Amino acid sequence: MSGGECGCSCGATRYRVAAPALFRMYCHCTICQEFTGAAHSDLSVFAAAAVTLPPAAAVSFGRYRPPPAINRGKCRACGAPSVEVMDLPLLPKLVFVPTANLAPAQQLAPSAHFFYNRRLQAAADGLPKYGGYWPSQLAFGRLYLQALRRRKSVGASSTQS
Repeated sequence: MSGGECGCSCGATRYRVAAPALFRMYCHCTICQEFTGAAHSDLSVFAAAAVTLPPAAAVSFGRYRPPPAINRGKCRACGAPSVEVMDLPLLPKLVFVPTANLAPAQQLAPSAHFFYNRRLQAAADGLPKYGGYWPSQLAFGRLYLQALRRRKSVGASSTQS
């Protein structure tokens, strides 16, 4: 699975991903519910260096709740969620892309549900479900570190071949 062009369904917001997502997640927090107008967000998480963001004129960014941990962007043309950027001091910069904005070949299988205690609908999919702020944050961190270790081991094995 490689990178490629992606964007909202109307096509006005286009951008590129140069590497596969680190992981895919469902977020049930009230901010995601407000941002998407849905019961949860289906997001693919990328290292910021892997994503060429769309032009600023194509996206309307907003911060939905302090502290401003994630800057969430919607397509200016259709209003659909298009890209979210997490840029916090001392933490890696990450980009969250709505999975629906990726081509099917770019989509990973989902890994977990976060903030499941805020769910509007139950999910009977067998994935791990984390409720509350700290359990969700810690699980997110574990998935991120696991993805980095996988990338490192894949990179090490491909250089030995």
